[in-house]
Amino acid sequence: MIPKKIAPYLSKVEKPARYIGGEVNEVKKDKEGKTRICFCFPDTYEIGMSNLGMRILYGVLNEEKDVYCERCFAPWPDMADVMRRENVPLWALESGDALSEFDMVAFTLQYELCYTNVLYMLDLAKIARFAADRGEDDPILLGGGPCAYNPEPMADFFDIFSIGEGEEALPELARLYTECKKAGLSKRDFLRRAAKLEGFYVPSLYEVTYKEDGTIASFEPKEEGVPKKIQKRIVRDFEHSYYPREQVLPFTDAVQDRVTLEVFRGCPGGCRFCQAGFANRPIRHRSAEALTKMARETVDATGYDEISLCALSISDYPHMKELCDSLLDFTKPEGISLSLPSMRLDSFSQELIDKTAGRRRASLTFAPEAGTQRMRDIINKGISEEDLERSLSFAFGSGYIAAKLYFMLGLPFEEDEDLLGISALAQKAVDLYYHNPNHVKGKSVSVSLSVACFIPKPMTPFQWVGQNEPDELLRKQKFLKSSITNRKVHYSYHGAASSRIEALLARGDRRLSRVISSVVDAGEAFSSWDDYFSYERWESAAQDAGLDISFYACRTIPTDEILPWDFLTAGVQRAYLESEYKKASAASPTAPCTKECHNCGVISSFGSPCKVKG
Repeated sequence: MIPKKIAPYLSKVEKPARYIGGEVNEVKKDKEGKTRICFCFPDTYEIGMSNLGMRILYGVLNEEKDVYCERCFAPWPDMADVMRRENVPLWALESGDALSEFDMVAFTLQYELCYTNVLYMLDLAKIARFAADRGEDDPILLGGGPCAYNPEPMADFFDIFSIGEGEEALPELARLYTECKKAGLSKRDFLRRAAKLEGFYVPSLYEVTYKEDGTIASFEPKEEGVPKKIQKRIVRDFEHSYYPREQVLPFTDAVQDRVTLEVFRGCPGGCRFCQAGFANRPIRHRSAEALTKMARETVDATGYDEISLCALSISDYPHMKELCDSLLDFTKPEGISLSLPSMRLDSFSQELIDKTAGRRRASLTFAPEAGTQRMRDIINKGISEEDLERSLSFAFGSGYIAAKLYFMLGLPFEEDEDLLGISALAQKAVDLYYHNPNHVKGKSVSVSLSVACFIPKPMTPFQWVGQNEPDELLRKQKFLKSSITNRKVHYSYHGAASSRIEALLARGDRRLSRVISSVVDAGEAFSSWDDYFSYERWESAAQDAGLDISFYACRTIPTDEILPWDFLTAGVQRAYLESEYKKASAASPTAPCTKECHNCGVISSFGSPCKVKG
């Protein structure tokens, strides 16, 4: 429901459907007596509405009879200009009420460069940025999502963080808030009680001290009863966990406008750069029967004509044949397409291509990540060049004429010959197409290389590794480009400057809160969008704060140093991450969890083994 003062301007802003609400399956409740939560996605409507996590949490919170959860997205700059000019605070789509009227305002932090949009949205909502500046009548500010595994750069802004999975945790937090509100307790009392719930971190209840060299000297609770170590929250019974059937249907095209089925959580591969692979352990599957029922009911409730299977490594799902057969039984007759994400190449099969491709022969996506076997062993990717050749041969022989290959540069222990290996693999892909007797005649192949810069992430074996300095990243990007001579190979890469800021925020501490605030003061917002990102703003803000970007982004950290996120655990023991880091330096791979258990710590942390074999 859009505020009346904004309605006359809808025709003058880009994509007015972003702001009006009222979509099919939108939840409407009586506000009276409810704990009101506004779930905010700090990017545009069409990106946020594609996020499965937001759909899940919006749905599960509204299952609570005493809770009313609404939605809000970051207004595009043209709408923000109108709001400022007309003095209209940021509102929730369902009711049209200002965010300042809610009990809780919750942000999902999906990527580091969305941090500026959190402050941008708070400013538009007329809510004070810093937690210390907000009073008893202001909303509780709650943060969560993947970036909460190092919440410290945003610690001064948020009252509380949800660490890990939220399907059960957030309803529990909402029930606690309802109890405290009815009992007339203060915000501080609520936060003290929330800090004792599993998986919640209250930054104001902890104190950080620093050494003269800028490293952390101590990180301690301020009060008795506040946990010194916070373990992430997980959904133990994933088979029966909440899934949103009646999903809100966006009025404008979303980035992913389809049914998304989350097949399993976790990943058996153990890629040493991958935060999701380590942070999402233990591995938990849904059965083919449950997934098929979810798909059928969601299609019926939404009318979607496409289903996408979602997992970190979809072809490691042990019941894939059964699932595809079951889904195709109803999708094929009804003209519903079935799509898969990027596949692990060693488990890719001709049968799977044939089952899911149907009439379509679009581009297939693979993620070798590195160009040489030495480098793939270092990062523990667990695939060989022969795996890639076999997979591409299957695809090209099945009618595909394009492949997209994902790589990284700037990886730990990388040499120039590893970069040359990327261009060599791209050329091999082209050759495989034309040498395949079953390739589509009369059609040229297209091989796209998408190359990202390595970013060290918390909770991984590479959390201690420094990122290459910007000049070195740029040199490597140009070097790789110069080695690609075939016009059928298309090369794109992620900017070194924005990757440096991602690394800064990924490994930062709470002193960065004032840097983030300063760049927003200077006009920074939508930092994940190239047209709006300014490295100069970040560099200037860091200098003004007396902080060195390279200290956070590029320094190789000793393994005995206190890390900003050491007070959190995702279940994997620090000692195991250290051992994987040492194995990387020797280019020694670790077998997948599907082959043997490596005692990473999740069994002792959560009381049950990973379901690696179904």
